[in-house]
Amino acid sequence: MKKSIVVITLIMVSLVSFAQKKKEQNVPQVVKNALLQKFPKAKEVKWDKEGKNFEASFDLNNVDNSVLLSQDGKIVETEIEIKVSQLPKNALQYLKDNYKNQKVKEAAKIVTEKGTVIYEAEIKGKDLLFDENGNFITKDKVS
Repeated sequence: MKKSIVVITLIMVSLVSFAQKKKEQNVPQVVKNALLQKFPKAKEVKWDKEGKNFEASFDLNNVDNSVLLSQDGKIVETEIEIKVSQLPKNALQYLKDNYKNQKVKEAAKIVTEKGTVIYEAEIKGKDLLFDENGNFITKDKVS
């Protein structure tokens, strides 16, 4: 009985997560063109729908990247995976002081359409956000 419940739960979770994925054919051509114009060497592009925007996740030079694009192909934000050691000094100190003995699962550098830089560190299912100087901004649940 327990195995059945686990299997059913896994199937339901898979269906829900699959429903959020956008097949490339459902992504407007203007959005795909904008991505290829900015990142012509993007490989293994996967598309998701995020509100009214489209998120393209891809590999570029063996580094995970994602780009959020509006329906008209305008880049809303870019995100590139970085090493934890590449976080700003203040962010590293904040993590050391407030999350002792906890591992940062992922780190990223986000650049908004206005050019604002935000750093992200994922710890225990939460994204910790820092400004470009490494000052703590907020904490969000990982979606």
